[in-house]
Amino acid sequence: MPDFHGVFPYLVSPFDAEGRVKTGVLARLADDLIAAGVHGLTPLGSTGEFAYLNNEQRAAIVRTTIEAAAGRVPVVAGVAATATADAVAQARLYARLGADGILAILESYFPLADAQVEAYFRGIADAVEVPVVLYTNPQFQRTDLSLDVIARLSEHPRIRYIKDASTNTGRLLSIMNRCAGLKVFSASAHIPAAVMLIGGVGWMAGPACVVPRQSVRLYELCRGGQWQQAMELQHQLWRINEVFARFNLAACIKAALELQGYEVGDPIAPQRPLGGDERRLVAAALAAAEKAAV
Repeated sequence: MPDFHGVFPYLVSPFDAEGRVKTGVLARLADDLIAAGVHGLTPLGSTGEFAYLNNEQRAAIVRTTIEAAAGRVPVVAGVAATATADAVAQARLYARLGADGILAILESYFPLADAQVEAYFRGIADAVEVPVVLYTNPQFQRTDLSLDVIARLSEHPRIRYIKDASTNTGRLLSIMNRCAGLKVFSASAHIPAAVMLIGGVGWMAGPACVVPRQSVRLYELCRGGQWQQAMELQHQLWRINEVFARFNLAACIKAALELQGYEVGDPIAPQRPLGGDERRLVAAALAAAEKAAV
């Protein structure tokens, strides 16, 4: 099985006014990110607005990303559903399309017990032959993965990674201590350099779409044990996270990409695009990030 590590940008999902995927824009973005040195691509993460897409649109996003990557970096496709059967069908389709891994996300309406949460993720992992990344984000998910569930799932031969967006770095240490075989990816909600210091293998995050070179440089400094330089760069890059945390993340990333020349379009309704003052804040954060040493 492939070994995932490094910087995996959460790609946006660019659409035109009729809801058609802007395949050319997505392919160009993927190509430019690979040229900037990212280690993988993740379509249909949170920044990809998966919750607002139908299955046909989701498949088009994944297919376009896989074709654009052309085997140069692994593609880990997001799978999200409220029904296990739907999630399994998505996972099987994306694996057939050529995805190198699955990012497993649980959507829920009614509360679920631990056993039901575990069965959902186990069903996805049982359905494919590629590595599965567990994704937990209690800020947005009605039903989170408990440490006990994570520990049991980590024994599955294909569940080899977790991307945790809890903002609780102590939780990451608990996961690492209890699940020795489970590799941890940071989210932008954590401080990636700190996660790398305690044993993380990289990060999956939307902001890496707009600061890929700086993100890759930060990862290289961490991997090289150059912690003083890494933290200096992390301090500079954290300003962009602070701005993005103030507004809708997909709207921020799309606005930033538009400023960089990618016609990705607006966030999907009922989300709203950023206003003029908000865009100016994003532009200032981008300008500051561009000055970061790379």
